[in-house]
Amino acid sequence: MTICAVCAREARGFGYVHRLQHDRYPYHLFCSLRCQDVGSAIAQRNNGMIDKTAREAQAIRDARVLFAEALTDLGLMAPFFNRTAADIDRLIEAAVTGYVDSMLAQGARKERTGTAHDDPIPF
Repeated sequence: MTICAVCAREARGFGYVHRLQHDRYPYHLFCSLRCQDVGSAIAQRNNGMIDKTAREAQAIRDARVLFAEALTDLGLMAPFFNRTAADIDRLIEAAVTGYVDSMLAQGARKERTGTAHDDPIPF
């Protein structure tokens, strides 16, 4: 199984090679057109490479502590105890990606709950 260069899910036929030069740049695979758009933009900014920024990598490392605390509180630490940092990071990335995708999808459609504060701002 090949994985998406952006979200680490299974790649599904979308790809990108910087400047279409297969002999000079890596071929990146993606799971969706959306990941391909993001990945190609990153690759164009970084001379064909798609890597996490230093801040993204640090944020994932920082999230490991809270993830471990939540697993311990729920009594689920045993199955995760011998996992590698890369495995844990993949879980964190999948959760963050799912959360962000859901928020973007929800923000794209209008929602009415009927509460007093749900009306558009009148000015």
